Amino acid sequence: MQLKHEPSPEQIKQEKIYKEMNVTDEEFELIQKHLGRLPNYTELGLFSVMWSEHCSYKSSKPVLKKFPTSGPQVLQGPGEGAGIVDIGDNQAVVFKIESHNHPSAVEPFEGAATGVGGILRDIFSMGARPIAVLNSLRFGELTSSRTKYLLGQAVAGIASYGNRIGIPTVGGEVQFDPCYEGNPLVNAMGVGLINHDDIKKGLAHGIGNTVMYVGAKTGRDGIHGATFASVELTEESEEGMAAVQAGDPFLESLLLEACLEVAQSDALVGIQDMGAAGLISSSSEMASKAGTGIEMNLDLVPQREADMTPYEMMLSESQERMLLIVRKGHEQEIIDIFNRYGLEAVAIGQVTDDKILRLTHKGEVVAEVPVDALAKDAPVYHKPSKEPAYFRENQQLEIKVPTIKDYEGTLLDLLKQPTIASKEWIYHQFDSMARTDTIVTPGSDAGVVRIRGTEKALAITTDCNARYIYLDPETGGKIAVAEAARNIVASGAKPLAVTDGLNFGSPDNPEVYWQLEKAADGISEACRSLKTPVISGNVSLYNETDNTAIYPTPIIGMVGLVENLNHVTTQSFKNDGDLIYLLGETKPEFGGSELQKLMDGKIYGRAPSIDLDVEVQNQKQVLQAIQQGLITSAHDVSEGGVAVALVECLIDTPFGAKIELDGEAVTALFSESQSRFILTVKKEHQAEIEKLTNAKLIGLVTDTPKLTINVNKETIIDLTTKQLQEAWKGAIPCLLK
Repeated sequence: MQLKHEPSPEQIKQEKIYKEMNVTDEEFELIQKHLGRLPNYTELGLFSVMWSEHCSYKSSKPVLKKFPTSGPQVLQGPGEGAGIVDIGDNQAVVFKIESHNHPSAVEPFEGAATGVGGILRDIFSMGARPIAVLNSLRFGELTSSRTKYLLGQAVAGIASYGNRIGIPTVGGEVQFDPCYEGNPLVNAMGVGLINHDDIKKGLAHGIGNTVMYVGAKTGRDGIHGATFASVELTEESEEGMAAVQAGDPFLESLLLEACLEVAQSDALVGIQDMGAAGLISSSSEMASKAGTGIEMNLDLVPQREADMTPYEMMLSESQERMLLIVRKGHEQEIIDIFNRYGLEAVAIGQVTDDKILRLTHKGEVVAEVPVDALAKDAPVYHKPSKEPAYFRENQQLEIKVPTIKDYEGTLLDLLKQPTIASKEWIYHQFDSMARTDTIVTPGSDAGVVRIRGTEKALAITTDCNARYIYLDPETGGKIAVAEAARNIVASGAKPLAVTDGLNFGSPDNPEVYWQLEKAADGISEACRSLKTPVISGNVSLYNETDNTAIYPTPIIGMVGLVENLNHVTTQSFKNDGDLIYLLGETKPEFGGSELQKLMDGKIYGRAPSIDLDVEVQNQKQVLQAIQQGLITSAHDVSEGGVAVALVECLIDTPFGAKIELDGEAVTALFSESQSRFILTVKKEHQAEIEKLTNAKLIGLVTDTPKLTINVNKETIIDLTTKQLQEAWKGAIPCLLK
């Protein structure tokens, strides 16, 4: 059947209409081979979204093969809605990170909000109850009015969806650099809990079983959203507004409860979120994974707009929808459950044995495509890769220690840098205590959520220093994983596994592809060393504006297990008289540092080095010390070095600290050397901590609210906690005014 206003297969070929859908000449030929004929307009649409970078990972698949994805703790690795890790007692944690970058660039409120909604559906599509969300954000400099607008709207969108659906936002991170001015990054991470025997998958098993559509009606929003996410942003991107959907958190909360109830029923065979590429991705992927086919009557699809075409129904990315496979004869049971929540559940098709996706509309077949051609057999590209000249130049630069005359002024200026400054303005908009299980709220190294009915908890973080990765993608990739693990360990938890959000520029640029490959090498090596396999993730490429790429930004989401609630540790100093220790070696390392950016207005040189054996050893020592009850506070040393880390430990406490450091002063205070922790210990545990760890005693917590730092016996910083706190807390609100 050919709809009147749609071009014919011959027209599509002759006028190269497929190029409007981002399909290349070679891909169009490949589509013809799969079909044995020319595609009609609807079929072309199906291929265009399923073969988009966003859905098929056609440029990144060769790189993703590098990641370690298995381990004794892994119950489900990449390939489903989310990954799953065993946490003992027949329980498991389910988690994944997703990007919503391009939608957030053109419609930041809805782009960020639907990012939260989408990641939550990935979690409960596995049969898990969501318990937490986190975010990882990147924006241009806060001196720009556009950045202020994007940040304000994106944060409001995250808060609106998360708060209304009642899932706590327990952590996240945000960094500011000019390269994100035109292309912000909005990555959302979802975490859920499940019992082993309740795990569900997106599989269309059982010939003759019923395909059911549940949730919101289908509209024309989000059509070609996956394609929109797979091209570079340009001034014409405002036209992509139609590709940004609007979310309804109240409806999703009903959908969540209904799906979790249905997941307990033997009637449910498979379930998958209608996320990117909507009905076409969920149906073809479920069938392809199960080795079956699916036939659907599109007249039965619930529609909220009149006269929708098959093309529009299949490509719509309307929110809050799921696709279910239900045992034949049990449809009414499913309908009744959803009706109790005021939701529609409609039988729209059945599972077939021919591995074909067949769509009918108004009594005629409008599409007939092999499911594997859409899902498994999308083209894979091994893109050319080339080391950028800037990398070699930076590697050859001599290490330069910045010259500082005013140490106190420099520390206060660093505390005001938006990437370091307090993010309270952001996280105070989030409900971090929803469901009342949050033990550690945003602002410490990791969010911590208790597991009800047990003495256990989960520590959760997102991390990535993109400047290091730009300077040296392989080393920076290692650091991203290591820092995430340090945040988990400093919170009293054992790191379990990783979900990664790989945000890069255009893979068609050999230098960007090189960054992707090298970052993946570094991430892989660190994951192997730290025994944290990659169990899920997302790739977002083409993050460019006017041919300028963002820094390579592979976000690491990590979850760790707190084995006993007594082990939960935070970064704040706890007691007057506690001893302050520094674990890890400090070297003159300033490439990509906050100090370098503050003083020179740019980054250059070598990223900090990292020895993964040392990293593993230091993390092991800290976790053992925490589990033995020796540590009163722990904090990893990251942006801004030891001086900034000490300030962060004093914020919102009545305490001060007296510190004695030695060596070159700028290095001792502001270097960003890796694998370091600030630890506090009661005096009676001094001998034990010094026997267990290589930590060096550097000072004392005092009851005078003042930070005094001596270097080589000379006092070079003597500031009240109030002065430090005002600089740190006031920076972002001041810039936003």
